[in-house]
Amino acid sequence: MHSERSDNRAADSLRPLKVEYGFQPHAEGSVLISMGATQVLCAVSVEDRVPPFLVGKEQGWITAEYGMLPRATHSRGRREAVSGIGGRTYEIQRLIGRSLRMMVDLRQLGRHTLRVDCDVLNADGGTRCASITGAALALRAALTAMVAEQKLAAMPALLPVAAVSAGIVEGRPILDLDYSEDSTAEVDANFVMAGDGRWIEVQSTAEGAPFAPEQFSALAALAATGLKEIFARLW
Repeated sequence: MHSERSDNRAADSLRPLKVEYGFQPHAEGSVLISMGATQVLCAVSVEDRVPPFLVGKEQGWITAEYGMLPRATHSRGRREAVSGIGGRTYEIQRLIGRSLRMMVDLRQLGRHTLRVDCDVLNADGGTRCASITGAALALRAALTAMVAEQKLAAMPALLPVAAVSAGIVEGRPILDLDYSEDSTAEVDANFVMAGDGRWIEVQSTAEGAPFAPEQFSALAALAATGLKEIFARLW
């Protein structure tokens, strides 16, 4: 018999989801997103230039940076400004950037770079997924501001993007893992989806033993259900 989840959620239930827009008023777009106890501040800065490799290409660029405050976790982590950026951070911020670039035709951005900062204030599992979901909303807000400020002639067509975790804990597929579940999961997966139901990126890892195709299918189905709910609520 499976033990109950720590917050008594059903296996296919999301954690409480909350979004606060304009949390950093100086940013062109900002969102404080909470998925359960995980909180991430996502802020977009617009630069009137593109990276050197895009000069003359007649397109813009979207990139992301990710960080975690020292006491976002149970024990203090060193600031990466002191210790140097770790491999996990590089991996996550590249994932966020790739996901956001799926949202819009970069040729519609003009010669602008949209730099997205995702800072984890509190970590209780799923920080990369919360970062992607919040960053996509902050990006939409920034593009709206660019149109209002006449930096863009019209609002680009947007493909909504969101992400959620799923995993197998005690042999049972569950959705949107908190830290206690993530730290003991036999399988841990992160799913990034477009608003039309297509997958953007999937990361899945066996922590103890390989898992079967039907188990992966169950995780994907859980994630798809959760993401459809997220899109319905936020987009």
